[in-house]
Amino acid sequence: MPEPANILVADDDPGLRESLERTLAREGYRVVVASDGQAALERLQGGGVDLVLTDLKMPGLSGIELLRAAKAIAPDVDVILLTAFGTIEEAVKAMKDGAYDFLTKPVQRAQLQRVIRQALERRDLIQQNRALQQRLDALLKQGDVIGASPAFRRMMTLVEQVADSSATVLIQGESGTGKELVARAIHERSPRRQGPCVAVNCAALPETLLESELFGYEKGAFTGAAGRKEGRFELADGGTLFLDEVADLSPVTQPKILRVLQEGEFERLGGTRPIRVDVRIVTATNQDLAQMVRDRRFREDLYYRLNVITITVPPLRERREDIRVLAEHFLRLYAAKNNRRLDGFTDDALRRLEGYSWPGNVRELENVIERGVVLARASLIDLADLPEEIAGATPLPEGVLSVRIGTPLAEVEQRLLEATLRATKNNKTLTAKLLGMGRRSGGGRRRPRSVVAGHPPGDQRLGAASARLLSVTLSPTFRSFSVAASPLNEWVCPSSPRSVTMPFLASMLVTVPSIFSGAAELGTAADGVSVFVCAGACPLQPIVAATRAATTANPIHVLFIVAS
Repeated sequence: MPEPANILVADDDPGLRESLERTLAREGYRVVVASDGQAALERLQGGGVDLVLTDLKMPGLSGIELLRAAKAIAPDVDVILLTAFGTIEEAVKAMKDGAYDFLTKPVQRAQLQRVIRQALERRDLIQQNRALQQRLDALLKQGDVIGASPAFRRMMTLVEQVADSSATVLIQGESGTGKELVARAIHERSPRRQGPCVAVNCAALPETLLESELFGYEKGAFTGAAGRKEGRFELADGGTLFLDEVADLSPVTQPKILRVLQEGEFERLGGTRPIRVDVRIVTATNQDLAQMVRDRRFREDLYYRLNVITITVPPLRERREDIRVLAEHFLRLYAAKNNRRLDGFTDDALRRLEGYSWPGNVRELENVIERGVVLARASLIDLADLPEEIAGATPLPEGVLSVRIGTPLAEVEQRLLEATLRATKNNKTLTAKLLGMGRRSGGGRRRPRSVVAGHPPGDQRLGAASARLLSVTLSPTFRSFSVAASPLNEWVCPSSPRSVTMPFLASMLVTVPSIFSGAAELGTAADGVSVFVCAGACPLQPIVAATRAATTANPIHVLFIVAS
């Protein structure tokens, strides 16, 4: 059984005060009475009051003054005003000051019961909403890492798995994705969370200064070394050392880091005594360390020591579901910092935010929202409050999925499947039909099989019932591409692939290129280059390599023809 509500009744008329007390007690409420406004205020300051029922005109502190004080002391406590001589002006003033209702004496019992019940229900809803928001914030916010998308949840699942271990972790991701926040999330979930988490940006310091920062130095180790200094490894003893931009470590510093990983000890600059430390190392980079190893720009043995566990932080364009969550988080953060009262975003502003490619990732989004908070002229951030490159950008069409160049085809297929399932409200049969895939029990799927490989021997026609089209549009800079599935009403490929015209792409004259065996050279259309390939044998890297030579400023349209 829920606890009965506590109602404070304030009235200088003893008869009415006692009558209200009896009436409310019979309804199951706990009633506290006060004979004037000052006594009611003192009782309110003691806490535990759910609702205030007060006379408007009382000696000393009036009902309006009690209302204002109540809103300052306990904003969640509603106040109902009673008066025998009410006017419209007084009622309007009371409502502006925050009164829940304004009733004229004598109050009908049924009316009073209804108003009290509604006020308490409103209070309960506010408290429930606040509790739900706190739970949602707890779910969305992992330390300072925020997100709700499938990609984010997969990443955080891996963070939870590796946190309890002592293994080194390499965090990969583009600039601005929040790699340091992920590193701190690992530390905060680890047995070392009571110890320090020390961060070093390896790209921010020259080689000599970086060594002294990492390992410390003895007095007289170099000119200006007036005393002993502990390095970051010593400061992180018992905790975690985060090396950001680890790819920028010099060839001189790399073997010293390797020694700490292998032996757990080092010497300060100018020192001879080994210093032992117990440190977990977490590193991050936005570069391809494996390629740097192949190019002999990074030590292979150090790479394998650092890369025991790899966590990839997806760019913001690959987790668009998180854009709204992050935007609202930054809105609350910077509204509080700048003393602004903002309620959110207009629909147009949200569409632009969710449609933008965010090359600067979360860091860029944070900057944009802070700017919007400062410039907002209304309670909602609108297009006019956003930078021109975002406000003037064309939003992504409905049903289009943005994917980064170099993403494995299997991952593209998986993300397209997940997005289509969300769009169809988890209708697996409809999803399979839309994507041209066979449906298995439990939501399983088969991989698309080849329809076209190289040159067809002659004209081929595939009706809508037998094939579908997966269209991939690459940006001219090759930094990203979008994916969309559409029905293949009719596909015509003549034996001489010089002018293939698609009915649903009538404005685009395309030429079939020679990326794979037995095809012609890459051609350029009037408004873009199109590539027709088989979904079963088309890694995206060869496409990128081939199209880089095209020197076109137009988008690249890659069409995967797949069987239904």
